[in-house]
Amino acid sequence: MLVFGMTAVLFYLNWELAYLVMIPIPAIIFASVKIKTYLTWFYGRSSDSWATFFDRVNDALAGIRVVKIFAQEETQSAKMQMENEKVFQAERNIHVRSRTVRPLLAFLVSIGGLLVWWFGGQQVQNNEMTLGMLMAFFMYLAMFYGPVQQLTGMADWIPEMMTAITRTFEVIDSPPEEYDPREPVTLPEIKGRIELKDVSFGYVAHQPVLRNLNLTIEPGEMIGLVGHSGAGKSTLVKLLCRFYDIKQGQILIDGIDIRQISLTELRSQIGYVEQDPFLFSGSVADNIRFGNQDASKEKIIEAAINANAHEFVMKLTDGYDTHVGERGGRLSGGERQRIAIARAILHDPRILILDEPTSALDLETEKKIQEALGRLMQGRTTFAIAHRLSTLRDADRLLVLKDGAPVELGTHEELTALQGEYYRLVKLHSNVSSIVGVMG
Repeated sequence: MLVFGMTAVLFYLNWELAYLVMIPIPAIIFASVKIKTYLTWFYGRSSDSWATFFDRVNDALAGIRVVKIFAQEETQSAKMQMENEKVFQAERNIHVRSRTVRPLLAFLVSIGGLLVWWFGGQQVQNNEMTLGMLMAFFMYLAMFYGPVQQLTGMADWIPEMMTAITRTFEVIDSPPEEYDPREPVTLPEIKGRIELKDVSFGYVAHQPVLRNLNLTIEPGEMIGLVGHSGAGKSTLVKLLCRFYDIKQGQILIDGIDIRQISLTELRSQIGYVEQDPFLFSGSVADNIRFGNQDASKEKIIEAAINANAHEFVMKLTDGYDTHVGERGGRLSGGERQRIAIARAILHDPRILILDEPTSALDLETEKKIQEALGRLMQGRTTFAIAHRLSTLRDADRLLVLKDGAPVELGTHEELTALQGEYYRLVKLHSNVSSIVGVMG
């Protein structure tokens, strides 16, 4: 508003000089737009450099033990230095160009003042205007150019701001999880009957990970998922949790398509115990009650007892109030696993997913966890994934997947008698175990 007001005053005082003041304005606007576009590219490069640099830092810190055990400190340091140099060059390019931009815009702004001095001085000499009037004109001209210079100065920092805003909106505009249906079906107290009807799915178009899967699981039944790495076992349980939506077919719980159920209600019925359980930075009690925030201390202890965790928790410095550290780093793998099982027990789901829960554990710890899992699975529909086929022998049925397709279904004894894919995997596992035993 001040710019428009001063423009009117300048034309009122001397319209000829006011026209001279306006001569560089189009050039200033044109230069500001071009400079903004020009600098935006460099700020984008800088943002990419910083992102890569922080990715490298995060990898180095997260994998610091691996770096040390392989004596790769110098290699990682060199890579960090290289990324740091890229950041330096990107920031240097911005600094050099922005320092060139400001004098250029200042020169364009000053052209109007120089023209006024030249033409106004001639008018004073020719007695066409007084010196006082010229000084008054310059006073208002300074008030006019002040905001103009501020606007041209924005050409320097607007590209940086726009780059940051663009990156922010990329995150904001990224597609969220699939929306809940407009009228979600309310789940009653479910029994846990699951039906898979012609289920097909692929992370990439025309590259199916699961193909034509049909299966009915009765309430309380344990299904063991068997197959080599990449066969689609983990993908199947992720579809059940709706981490992804199926491309073809249906998954039904008690006859209801899971896409008709709200995500919150669906996942409240599912417990997930994974190979490397994630613990939050906080106390043991906080992590156990994570799926049931209103649980009392007595319920937490009861869940820990059923998970074979109570004994080791009581040996910790502050018992259930002991801080577990970032990602549970102060606890061993087996201890973290038992805390995760206690968390699932307290959550009390009707459907349970066990994704390699006992891999990479010693025999004594595995035995304790197997006992805890046995109590957890009672009365619950369970999907179990394990590379140690011996841990799946108690499953009611085994589903064998090969390249995303179901190839065999039955009990351990039935599939062994078939001498098919499952039999081949069992023999392979037995041979590997024998070799490991000899080497041990």
